[in-house]
Amino acid sequence: MATEVKVPTLGESITEATLGAWLKQPGDPVAQDEAVASLETDKVAVELPSPTAGTMGEQRAKVGDTVAVGAVVATIEAGAAATPVNPEGAGENIAPKEAPREEEEDGPHLTLSPAVRRIVLEHHLDPSKIKGTGKDGRLTKDDVLAAAETHKAEPAPAAAAPSPKPPPAPAQAGERREERVRMTRLRQTVARRLKEAQNTAAILTTFNDVDMSAVMAARTRYKDLFEKKHGIRLGFMGFFVKAAALAAHDVPAVNASIDGEEIVYHDYFDVSVAVSAPQGLVVPVVRDAQAMSFAEIEKAIADFGKRAKDGTLTIEEMQGGTFTISNGGVFGSLLSTPIINPPQSAVLGMHRIEERPVVVDGQIVARPMMYLALSYDHRLIDGREAVTFLVRMKEALEDPTRLLIDL
Repeated sequence: MATEVKVPTLGESITEATLGAWLKQPGDPVAQDEAVASLETDKVAVELPSPTAGTMGEQRAKVGDTVAVGAVVATIEAGAAATPVNPEGAGENIAPKEAPREEEEDGPHLTLSPAVRRIVLEHHLDPSKIKGTGKDGRLTKDDVLAAAETHKAEPAPAAAAPSPKPPPAPAQAGERREERVRMTRLRQTVARRLKEAQNTAAILTTFNDVDMSAVMAARTRYKDLFEKKHGIRLGFMGFFVKAAALAAHDVPAVNASIDGEEIVYHDYFDVSVAVSAPQGLVVPVVRDAQAMSFAEIEKAIADFGKRAKDGTLTIEEMQGGTFTISNGGVFGSLLSTPIINPPQSAVLGMHRIEERPVVVDGQIVARPMMYLALSYDHRLIDGREAVTFLVRMKEALEDPTRLLIDL
Protein backbone atom coordinates (compact mmCIF):
# COMPACT_ATOMS: atom_id res chain seq x y z
CA MET A 1 0.00 0.00 0.00
CA ALA A 2 1.35 3.40 -1.01
CA THR A 3 1.56 6.41 1.33
CA GLU A 4 1.09 9.85 -0.17
CA VAL A 5 3.74 12.54 0.25
CA LYS A 6 2.03 15.92 0.53
CA VAL A 7 3.36 19.47 0.53
CA PRO A 8 3.25 20.55 4.21
CA THR A 9 2.16 23.88 5.63
CA LEU A 10 5.02 26.20 4.77
CA GLY A 11 4.33 29.24 6.91
CA GLU A 12 1.99 32.14 7.33
CA SER A 13 0.49 33.37 4.02
CA ILE A 14 2.55 30.90 1.94
CA THR A 15 0.21 28.77 -0.18
CA GLU A 16 2.55 27.25 -2.77
CA ALA A 17 6.16 26.44 -3.56
CA THR A 18 8.36 25.36 -6.44
CA LEU A 19 9.78 21.85 -6.60
CA GLY A 20 13.49 22.59 -6.53
CA ALA A 21 14.99 19.07 -6.73
CA TRP A 22 14.18 15.43 -6.16
CA LEU A 23 16.51 14.02 -3.51
CA LYS A 24 15.20 10.46 -3.95
CA GLN A 25 14.41 8.57 -7.15
CA PRO A 26 11.83 5.78 -7.69
CA GLY A 27 13.12 2.57 -6.11
CA ASP A 28 15.41 4.31 -3.60
CA PRO A 29 15.02 3.21 0.04
CA VAL A 30 13.56 5.95 2.21
CA ALA A 31 13.56 6.26 6.01
CA GLN A 32 10.77 7.97 7.90
CA ASP A 33 11.25 11.76 8.01
CA GLU A 34 14.07 11.54 5.44
CA ALA A 35 13.99 14.31 2.84
CA VAL A 36 12.77 13.15 -0.57
CA ALA A 37 12.64 16.56 -2.27
CA SER A 38 13.60 20.20 -1.84
CA LEU A 39 10.95 22.91 -2.10
CA GLU A 40 11.64 26.57 -2.84
CA THR A 41 9.25 29.03 -1.22
CA ASP A 42 9.08 32.78 -1.52
CA LYS A 43 11.70 33.05 1.24
CA VAL A 44 13.78 29.88 1.72
CA ALA A 45 14.39 26.35 0.50
CA VAL A 46 12.83 23.67 2.71
CA GLU A 47 13.06 19.90 2.69
CA LEU A 48 10.03 17.67 2.06
CA PRO A 49 10.19 14.74 4.50
CA SER A 50 8.79 11.27 3.95
CA PRO A 51 5.84 10.46 6.26
CA THR A 52 6.88 6.81 6.48
CA ALA A 53 9.71 4.35 5.75
CA GLY A 54 9.66 2.35 2.53
CA THR A 55 10.67 2.70 -1.08
CA MET A 56 10.35 5.84 -3.21
CA GLY A 57 7.42 5.35 -5.56
CA GLU A 58 5.78 7.59 -8.12
CA GLN A 59 6.87 11.19 -8.59
CA ARG A 60 3.82 13.25 -9.49
CA ALA A 61 5.54 16.57 -10.12
CA LYS A 62 8.57 17.68 -12.10
CA VAL A 63 11.43 19.91 -11.02
CA GLY A 64 10.30 23.50 -11.57
CA ASP A 65 6.59 22.77 -11.09
CA THR A 66 4.55 24.98 -8.78
CA VAL A 67 2.91 22.84 -6.09
CA ALA A 68 0.23 23.97 -3.64
CA VAL A 69 0.21 23.28 0.08
CA GLY A 70 -1.54 19.92 0.59
CA ALA A 71 -0.84 18.69 -2.95
CA VAL A 72 0.34 15.07 -3.39
CA VAL A 73 3.72 15.14 -5.12
CA ALA A 74 4.95 11.55 -4.58
CA THR A 75 4.17 8.18 -3.04
CA ILE A 76 6.14 5.90 -0.74
CA GLU A 77 5.66 2.18 -1.32
CA ALA A 78 5.59 -0.17 1.66
CA GLY A 79 8.58 -2.50 2.17
CA ALA A 80 12.28 -2.24 1.43
CA ALA A 81 13.89 -1.76 -1.95
CA ALA A 82 14.44 -4.78 -4.15
CA THR A 83 17.30 -7.02 -2.98
CA PRO A 84 20.32 -6.68 -5.28
CA VAL A 85 21.61 -9.73 -7.15
CA ASN A 86 25.19 -10.96 -6.75
CA PRO A 87 26.67 -10.72 -10.26
CA GLU A 88 29.06 -13.58 -9.50
CA GLY A 89 26.55 -15.93 -7.91
CA ALA A 90 24.13 -17.09 -10.66
CA GLY A 91 21.16 -15.33 -9.16
CA GLU A 92 22.31 -15.83 -5.56
CA ASN A 93 20.97 -13.00 -3.40
CA ILE A 94 23.15 -10.79 -1.27
CA ALA A 95 21.91 -10.09 2.25
CA PRO A 96 20.12 -6.76 2.14
CA LYS A 97 21.64 -3.83 3.94
CA GLU A 98 19.78 -0.83 5.24
CA ALA A 99 20.86 2.22 3.31
CA PRO A 100 22.37 4.77 5.67
CA ARG A 101 20.71 8.15 5.83
CA GLU A 102 23.01 11.03 4.95
CA GLU A 103 22.31 12.76 8.22
CA GLU A 104 23.32 9.71 10.21
CA GLU A 105 26.77 9.17 8.73
CA ASP A 106 29.78 9.80 10.95
CA GLY A 107 30.82 13.40 11.34
CA PRO A 108 28.78 16.47 12.23
CA HIS A 109 29.36 18.10 8.87
CA LEU A 110 27.15 15.51 7.16
CA THR A 111 23.97 17.19 8.31
CA LEU A 112 23.36 18.72 4.90
CA SER A 113 21.34 21.82 4.12
CA PRO A 114 18.94 21.65 1.14
CA ALA A 115 21.25 23.74 -1.04
CA VAL A 116 24.29 21.60 -0.20
CA ARG A 117 22.38 18.34 -0.60
CA ARG A 118 21.20 19.38 -4.04
CA ILE A 119 24.76 20.02 -5.28
CA VAL A 120 25.96 16.72 -3.78
CA LEU A 121 23.28 14.82 -5.67
CA GLU A 122 23.73 16.74 -8.92
CA HIS A 123 27.46 16.02 -9.03
CA HIS A 124 27.28 12.47 -7.59
CA LEU A 125 29.65 13.30 -4.74
CA ASP A 126 30.34 11.39 -1.52
CA PRO A 127 29.84 13.98 1.26
CA SER A 128 31.83 11.90 3.73
CA LYS A 129 34.97 12.52 1.65
CA ILE A 130 34.62 16.32 1.59
CA LYS A 131 36.18 18.45 4.31
CA GLY A 132 33.69 20.92 5.77
CA THR A 133 34.71 24.45 6.71
CA GLY A 134 31.42 25.49 8.31
CA LYS A 135 30.48 25.53 11.97
CA ASP A 136 31.27 22.21 13.68
CA GLY A 137 32.85 20.99 10.44
CA ARG A 138 29.65 21.14 8.42
CA LEU A 139 29.71 21.31 4.64
CA THR A 140 29.04 24.66 3.02
CA LYS A 141 28.01 25.31 -0.55
CA ASP A 142 31.53 26.51 -1.37
CA ASP A 143 33.03 23.27 0.03
CA VAL A 144 30.85 21.14 -2.22
CA LEU A 145 31.32 23.32 -5.30
CA ALA A 146 35.10 23.10 -4.86
CA ALA A 147 34.86 19.32 -4.54
CA ALA A 148 32.70 19.22 -7.67
CA GLU A 149 35.33 21.14 -9.63
CA THR A 150 38.02 18.73 -8.43
CA HIS A 151 35.79 15.80 -9.34
CA LYS A 152 35.34 17.18 -12.84
CA ALA A 153 39.10 17.54 -13.26
CA GLU A 154 39.77 13.91 -12.33
CA PRO A 155 40.03 11.64 -15.39
CA ALA A 156 37.27 9.05 -15.61
CA PRO A 157 38.26 5.34 -15.81
CA ALA A 158 38.80 4.35 -19.40
CA ALA A 159 36.64 1.22 -19.16
CA ALA A 160 33.66 3.14 -17.89
CA ALA A 161 33.91 5.97 -20.36
CA PRO A 162 30.97 6.05 -22.81
CA SER A 163 31.33 6.95 -26.43
CA PRO A 164 32.35 10.58 -26.51
CA LYS A 165 29.76 13.06 -27.68
CA PRO A 166 30.85 15.60 -30.23
CA PRO A 167 31.67 18.92 -28.55
CA PRO A 168 29.34 21.82 -29.23
CA ALA A 169 30.20 23.73 -32.33
CA PRO A 170 32.36 26.75 -31.54
CA ALA A 171 30.76 30.13 -31.97
CA GLN A 172 31.35 31.56 -35.37
CA ALA A 173 32.81 35.01 -35.75
CA GLY A 174 30.09 37.55 -35.13
CA GLU A 175 27.63 34.94 -33.85
CA ARG A 176 25.53 36.05 -30.87
CA ARG A 177 24.00 33.59 -28.44
CA GLU A 178 21.38 33.81 -25.70
CA GLU A 179 20.56 31.68 -22.69
CA ARG A 180 17.20 31.59 -20.97
CA VAL A 181 17.09 30.62 -17.29
CA ARG A 182 13.87 30.40 -15.31
CA MET A 183 13.71 32.87 -12.43
CA THR A 184 13.75 31.24 -9.03
CA ARG A 185 10.65 31.64 -6.89
CA LEU A 186 12.64 33.85 -4.53
CA ARG A 187 13.74 36.15 -7.36
CA GLN A 188 10.16 36.33 -8.68
CA THR A 189 8.90 37.24 -5.21
CA VAL A 190 11.60 39.89 -4.71
CA ALA A 191 10.74 41.43 -8.09
CA ARG A 192 7.02 41.47 -7.34
CA ARG A 193 7.37 42.91 -3.84
CA LEU A 194 9.79 45.64 -4.91
CA LYS A 195 7.42 46.73 -7.67
CA GLU A 196 4.46 46.62 -5.28
CA ALA A 197 6.38 48.85 -2.88
CA GLN A 198 7.01 51.41 -5.61
CA ASN A 199 3.37 51.29 -6.72
CA THR A 200 1.92 51.59 -3.19
CA ALA A 201 4.26 53.70 -1.05
CA ALA A 202 5.32 57.30 -1.62
CA ILE A 203 9.05 56.51 -1.43
CA LEU A 204 11.54 59.29 -0.80
CA THR A 205 15.22 59.09 0.20
CA THR A 206 17.20 61.46 2.40
CA PHE A 207 20.95 61.34 3.00
CA ASN A 208 23.56 62.22 5.59
CA ASP A 209 27.20 61.36 6.12
CA VAL A 210 28.95 60.08 9.21
CA ASP A 211 32.52 60.44 10.42
CA MET A 212 33.40 56.86 11.41
CA SER A 213 36.58 57.80 13.29
CA ALA A 214 35.14 57.17 16.77
CA VAL A 215 33.55 53.82 15.87
CA MET A 216 36.74 52.62 14.17
CA ALA A 217 38.85 53.73 17.15
CA ALA A 218 36.53 51.87 19.56
CA ARG A 219 36.73 48.71 17.43
CA THR A 220 40.51 48.90 17.28
CA ARG A 221 40.82 49.45 21.01
CA TYR A 222 38.40 46.75 22.18
CA LYS A 223 38.22 44.17 19.39
CA ASP A 224 40.62 41.68 21.02
CA LEU A 225 39.01 41.90 24.46
CA PHE A 226 35.55 41.73 22.91
CA GLU A 227 36.33 38.61 20.88
CA LYS A 228 38.07 36.96 23.85
CA LYS A 229 35.07 37.54 26.11
CA HIS A 230 32.20 36.93 23.69
CA GLY A 231 33.71 34.64 21.05
CA ILE A 232 32.63 36.94 18.20
CA ARG A 233 34.25 39.82 16.33
CA LEU A 234 33.13 43.36 17.09
CA GLY A 235 31.77 44.57 13.76
CA PHE A 236 30.07 47.72 12.51
CA MET A 237 26.53 46.31 12.50
CA GLY A 238 26.26 46.29 16.28
CA PHE A 239 26.90 50.05 16.35
CA PHE A 240 24.41 50.74 13.55
CA VAL A 241 21.64 48.58 14.98
CA LYS A 242 22.03 50.19 18.41
CA ALA A 243 22.15 53.68 16.89
CA ALA A 244 19.06 52.98 14.76
CA ALA A 245 17.16 51.66 17.79
CA LEU A 246 18.10 54.79 19.75
CA ALA A 247 17.02 57.07 16.88
CA ALA A 248 13.74 55.16 16.38
CA HIS A 249 12.91 55.75 20.04
CA ASP A 250 13.02 59.50 19.33
CA VAL A 251 11.29 59.21 15.93
CA PRO A 252 8.75 56.37 16.35
CA ALA A 253 7.17 56.87 12.91
CA VAL A 254 10.28 55.36 11.31
CA ASN A 255 9.52 52.11 13.17
CA ALA A 256 5.78 52.17 12.41
CA SER A 257 3.63 50.84 9.56
CA ILE A 258 0.35 51.63 7.79
CA ASP A 259 -2.54 49.16 8.07
CA GLY A 260 -5.49 50.40 6.06
CA GLU A 261 -6.41 53.77 7.54
CA GLU A 262 -4.51 53.16 10.78
CA ILE A 263 -0.89 53.70 11.81
CA VAL A 264 0.63 50.85 13.84
CA TYR A 265 3.33 51.96 16.27
CA HIS A 266 5.65 49.33 17.77
CA ASP A 267 7.28 49.50 21.20
CA TYR A 268 9.86 46.97 19.99
CA PHE A 269 12.54 47.26 17.31
CA ASP A 270 12.69 44.15 15.10
CA VAL A 271 15.42 44.75 12.51
CA SER A 272 15.41 42.95 9.17
CA VAL A 273 19.09 42.64 8.25
CA ALA A 274 19.70 42.07 4.55
CA VAL A 275 22.24 39.29 3.95
CA SER A 276 23.43 37.65 0.76
CA ALA A 277 22.44 34.01 0.10
CA PRO A 278 23.14 31.72 -2.88
CA GLN A 279 19.57 32.11 -4.11
CA GLY A 280 19.46 35.88 -3.62
CA LEU A 281 19.08 38.51 -0.92
CA VAL A 282 17.25 37.43 2.24
CA VAL A 283 16.28 39.47 5.29
CA PRO A 284 16.24 37.53 8.59
CA VAL A 285 14.95 39.45 11.59
CA VAL A 286 16.86 40.38 14.75
CA ARG A 287 13.99 40.63 17.21
CA ASP A 288 13.87 43.05 20.16
CA ALA A 289 17.16 44.60 19.06
CA GLN A 290 16.52 47.58 21.34
CA ALA A 291 17.10 45.31 24.35
CA MET A 292 20.12 43.42 23.00
CA SER A 293 23.80 43.97 23.80
CA PHE A 294 26.47 44.52 21.15
CA ALA A 295 27.60 40.92 21.54
CA GLU A 296 24.07 39.53 21.17
CA ILE A 297 23.50 41.57 18.02
CA GLU A 298 26.82 40.56 16.46
CA LYS A 299 26.21 36.87 17.26
CA ALA A 300 22.70 36.94 15.81
CA ILE A 301 23.80 38.61 12.57
CA ALA A 302 26.84 36.33 12.16
CA ASP A 303 24.63 33.28 12.64
CA PHE A 304 22.10 34.56 10.10
CA GLY A 305 24.85 35.23 7.56
CA LYS A 306 26.30 31.74 7.87
CA ARG A 307 22.96 29.98 7.72
CA ALA A 308 21.87 32.10 4.76
CA LYS A 309 24.96 30.83 2.93
CA ASP A 310 24.20 27.24 3.96
CA GLY A 311 20.52 27.55 3.09
CA THR A 312 19.29 26.65 6.60
CA LEU A 313 17.34 29.80 7.52
CA THR A 314 13.71 29.10 8.42
CA ILE A 315 10.65 30.91 7.14
CA GLU A 316 9.77 32.11 10.64
CA GLU A 317 13.16 33.80 10.98
CA MET A 318 12.41 36.00 7.97
CA GLN A 319 8.86 37.00 8.81
CA GLY A 320 7.94 40.22 10.54
CA GLY A 321 10.42 43.01 11.05
CA THR A 322 9.64 46.68 11.67
CA PHE A 323 12.73 48.28 10.08
CA THR A 324 15.42 47.16 7.62
CA ILE A 325 19.17 47.79 7.42
CA SER A 326 20.99 47.00 4.17
CA ASN A 327 24.79 47.21 3.99
CA GLY A 328 25.76 47.76 0.39
CA GLY A 329 29.15 48.96 1.56
CA VAL A 330 30.44 45.39 1.83
CA PHE A 331 30.17 45.23 -1.97
CA GLY A 332 31.77 48.65 -2.49
CA SER A 333 28.64 50.77 -2.88
CA LEU A 334 29.24 54.51 -2.34
CA LEU A 335 25.61 55.66 -2.45
CA SER A 336 22.18 54.14 -3.10
CA THR A 337 18.44 54.69 -2.69
CA PRO A 338 17.17 51.43 -1.14
CA ILE A 339 13.52 50.38 -1.55
CA ILE A 340 11.41 49.82 1.57
CA ASN A 341 10.25 46.33 2.52
CA PRO A 342 6.43 46.51 3.01
CA PRO A 343 4.66 46.78 5.39
CA GLN A 344 7.69 48.52 6.89
CA SER A 345 7.93 52.25 6.32
CA ALA A 346 11.69 52.82 6.26
CA VAL A 347 14.99 51.21 5.28
CA LEU A 348 18.52 52.36 6.12
CA GLY A 349 21.26 51.96 3.52
CA MET A 350 24.87 51.73 4.72
CA HIS A 351 27.75 52.29 2.30
CA ARG A 352 31.50 51.93 2.04
CA ILE A 353 33.84 53.89 4.28
CA GLU A 354 36.36 56.04 2.45
CA GLU A 355 38.66 58.88 3.43
CA ARG A 356 37.35 62.25 2.26
CA PRO A 357 38.40 65.83 3.02
CA VAL A 358 36.20 67.47 5.66
CA VAL A 359 36.48 70.67 7.67
CA VAL A 360 37.14 70.18 11.41
CA ASP A 361 37.71 73.25 13.60
CA GLY A 362 38.43 75.33 10.53
CA GLN A 363 41.00 72.88 9.17
CA ILE A 364 40.65 70.60 6.14
CA VAL A 365 41.47 67.07 7.29
CA ALA A 366 40.97 63.53 5.97
CA ARG A 367 38.33 61.51 7.78
CA PRO A 368 36.84 58.00 7.20
CA MET A 369 33.36 58.97 6.03
CA MET A 370 30.25 56.92 5.21
CA TYR A 371 27.09 58.04 3.44
CA LEU A 372 23.83 56.95 5.06
CA ALA A 373 20.59 56.79 3.06
CA LEU A 374 17.11 56.54 4.59
CA SER A 375 14.33 55.62 2.18
CA TYR A 376 10.92 56.11 3.74
CA ASP A 377 7.19 56.12 3.03
CA HIS A 378 6.24 59.77 2.82
CA ARG A 379 2.60 58.89 3.54
CA LEU A 380 3.63 58.22 7.14
CA ILE A 381 7.03 59.86 7.69
CA ASP A 382 7.60 63.56 7.09
CA GLY A 383 10.88 64.93 5.82
CA ARG A 384 11.60 66.54 9.19
CA GLU A 385 11.25 63.17 10.92
CA ALA A 386 13.46 61.41 8.36
CA VAL A 387 16.18 64.04 8.69
CA THR A 388 15.93 63.96 12.50
CA PHE A 389 16.32 60.18 12.49
CA LEU A 390 19.56 60.36 10.47
CA VAL A 391 20.89 63.23 12.62
CA ARG A 392 20.29 61.13 15.76
CA MET A 393 22.15 58.24 14.16
CA LYS A 394 25.01 60.51 13.10
CA GLU A 395 25.33 61.90 16.63
CA ALA A 396 25.38 58.42 18.18
CA LEU A 397 27.93 57.01 15.73
CA GLU A 398 30.27 59.98 15.96
CA ASP A 399 30.08 59.79 19.77
CA PRO A 400 29.38 56.13 20.65
CA THR A 401 29.21 57.00 24.37
CA ARG A 402 25.65 58.14 23.60
CA LEU A 403 24.75 54.51 22.91
CA LEU A 404 25.71 53.58 26.46
CA ILE A 405 23.96 56.42 28.29
CA ASP A 406 20.87 56.60 26.01
CA LEU A 407 21.28 60.12 24.60
